[in-house]
Amino acid sequence: MKKKVVVGMSGGVDSSVAAYLLKEQGYDVIGVTMQIWQDDAVETTENGCCGISAVDDARRVAGQLDIPYYVMNFKNEFKKSVIDYFVDEYKRGRTPNPCIACNRYVKWESLLKRSLDIGADYIATGHYAKTEYSNEYKRWVLKKSNAGKKDQSYVLWNIPKDLLSHVLFPLADFEDKDQIREIARKNNLKVANKPDSEDICFVPDGNYKKFLENNSNIKPKKGNIVNSKGQVLGTHMGLYNYTIGQRKGLGISNSVPLFVLGFNKAKNEVIVGEENELYKKEIIVSDFNLLLVDEIDSWMDVEVKTRYSSKVAKAKILKEDNNIKVVFDEPQRAITKGQSAVFYVNDIVLGGGKIIS
Repeated sequence: MKKKVVVGMSGGVDSSVAAYLLKEQGYDVIGVTMQIWQDDAVETTENGCCGISAVDDARRVAGQLDIPYYVMNFKNEFKKSVIDYFVDEYKRGRTPNPCIACNRYVKWESLLKRSLDIGADYIATGHYAKTEYSNEYKRWVLKKSNAGKKDQSYVLWNIPKDLLSHVLFPLADFEDKDQIREIARKNNLKVANKPDSEDICFVPDGNYKKFLENNSNIKPKKGNIVNSKGQVLGTHMGLYNYTIGQRKGLGISNSVPLFVLGFNKAKNEVIVGEENELYKKEIIVSDFNLLLVDEIDSWMDVEVKTRYSSKVAKAKILKEDNNIKVVFDEPQRAITKGQSAVFYVNDIVLGGGKIIS
């Protein structure tokens, strides 16, 4: 009897080719698009992953592949676990990554649960990552793909470890996106040349500041821009308008370039300083998820990635109370509260968590 797999189809080329490959491999494939947001602007965005155009593209590909296709409503789950989280993190003066929250609470928990309820054995997505059973660790593990800079294991660190055996990543062994597009073209998939979606799906114009003002009680609030000694250098119109490491758009002049170092939420201050002040050797990570081990009760040597586009850096980690302390071999630039720190042992994801200090 064929194994049944539900493929999360975003209407893009990656998930479309993932569905094609699984069917070729003999799986009983069902295509599903998650309806997660209903704002008109999102629905009409050509390259978004959750609007009407995405549904149309995914349905068209499913028809080409001759597989069943459904749209499942996850609007409430998305609002609670992604939108509310996104807003709350900015209220706390942190910079969130909503895609990571969506992966955990909508894709892996909500979609997988519904998929298992309808008799599926697996769910699959078009992420560039890999799962496999490790004889060395006696468990299912999450690994980097062969895609180099396109690898997406960083955004998948919070998959519950007991779900890894139910997740398939058909694109794991491909080295670049051109190979995926070529497969789509050879099979006449309508999305072969569809551009990648790069913005947050519910902020299709990239203007997250406007989104926050329109969808929360966060409003522009004038405050001071100060240096690390507390000297006032200028004014700002809302902490959420700034990110760690930002240099342009500060509206202040100085004899040497200044960068955003952090925020004092209690005083409504943006703190700036010279570039050398951006570097940190230690961080604290909370809300962590361990995949490769059950505990970290002694110092472990790992490699750490602190943002999607950054390179890994060597470090040691240790669990302290309910957090993980990270000590880098070399200071790291512009580490941002609210972003994820992901720990690797060679090409295996040990786990990850949210940077809080």
